[in-house]
Amino acid sequence: MLIIGIAGGTGSGKTTVARSVIERLGSSKVTFISQDNYYKDQAHLSLAERELTNYDHPFAFDNELLIQHLNALKNGQTALAPVYDFTIHARSASETVQLKPNNIIIIEGLHVLSDENLRAMLDIKVFVDSDPDVRILRRVVRDIEERGRTIQSIHQQYLATVKPMHEAFIEPSKKYADIIIPEGGHNQVGIQLLTVLTEKYLSGEKNW
Repeated sequence: MLIIGIAGGTGSGKTTVARSVIERLGSSKVTFISQDNYYKDQAHLSLAERELTNYDHPFAFDNELLIQHLNALKNGQTALAPVYDFTIHARSASETVQLKPNNIIIIEGLHVLSDENLRAMLDIKVFVDSDPDVRILRRVVRDIEERGRTIQSIHQQYLATVKPMHEAFIEPSKKYADIIIPEGGHNQVGIQLLTVLTEKYLSGEKNW
C-alpha cells in the first residue's frame, strides 16, 4: 500500500490535483480520503460556540482518528470516515464514508503535512502551491456556493484565522514535501510526475 499526502493552502487546488491523479490511475486502484471529514465533532456545543472555533488551526482536526483509519486500511480492514457538515459545523449524525483497503491511498487536506504523526505515515508527501490572490478567490466562490457563507463572514474569517494559520502552519509545512506542485490543477507536468511515480510503484518497479 502506497499512502500519498497532498497538502496546501485553502483554494490551492489540492482536491483538483488528487482527482486528476485518481482519474489517470483509475478510481478502482485508489482510495481517496479528505481531511475535511476529520474535523473534530462539536455536536455537544451550541451553534454559536461552534462558530467561534478556529477551523484553520491543526488542533481543529481529529488526526488520531484519521491515523487509526489509516492503520486499519494497512491491515486490510475497512473504516468508516465521518462526514462533516460545514453549514452547522458538526459531523453528520447519519452519514459516513466507507473506506476500503487499496493499492493507493490519497489523503488531501490543509494540514496533512503539519502533523508529525500523520506525516510519518506518508510514503509520498506533496505540497500544492498557488498564489494567495488565486486561493482566496477560489475560497470565496466555494464558501458562497457550497457552504452558504456570506462575503462578510468569509472576509472576517480570512483575516482572523485563514491567513494567520496559513503563515504559521501550512506554509512552513512545505519544507516536508517530496514534491511541490505550483498552480495546482493547472500544472499538468507536476500531476503527470506524481502519476508516473505512483504507476511505477503499482508495476512493482523498485527504483522509483
